[in-house]
Amino acid sequence: MINVLLVDDHKVLADGLKKLFEESGDIKITSIANNAKECRYHLRYGLPDVLILDINLPDENGITLCKELISQYPVLKILALTTYYEYSIVRKMLENGALGYVTKNAMTEELILGIRRVALGEKFLCHEIDIMMKKQVLVNIWLTPREKEILRLIIDGFSSAEIAEKTSLGVETIKGYRKNLLLKLGAKNTAILVKTALEKKLIW
Repeated sequence: MINVLLVDDHKVLADGLKKLFEESGDIKITSIANNAKECRYHLRYGLPDVLILDINLPDENGITLCKELISQYPVLKILALTTYYEYSIVRKMLENGALGYVTKNAMTEELILGIRRVALGEKFLCHEIDIMMKKQVLVNIWLTPREKEILRLIIDGFSSAEIAEKTSLGVETIKGYRKNLLLKLGAKNTAILVKTALEKKLIW
């Protein structure tokens, strides 16, 4: 059973989630906190498997609370459940330690899946947020002149050793650039890196 601490001041939502989780068979709300103060109180007596946190709390901002809680309880697993879907807010919540982010208008199946994933220590974004984040990341990609040069050579099919020779850099340095490019473009491997770079016209 996945024990959940719900931090939200909306009673109707809390009642609805209680019923929803009971029907899931493996999720249970064991505690409800209506504000940040109550949340801190509950956590003194033990950590839940998942803490569901609203951003808009009556006494404090959920974003700063998230950072505080993760700092105090590094193993705590937090899933944001909120009406906010702005890129900057989602990014800040994730940077502050939240493992998951689900909007309140998401499908119930997504919320259930999100709780299960977060309980396992995995990251989870509901479909709407996942698409928004991917688009925003690609829009905001900025490459240095050297990164563009190396990316162009990667697209042309040169190996790390060949690129090192052409640029007069060490092989390990080129591997470092490759790794950084993969991270910046959110690519799992070189093939996806090349495909993304061409689709987004990151080189010319």
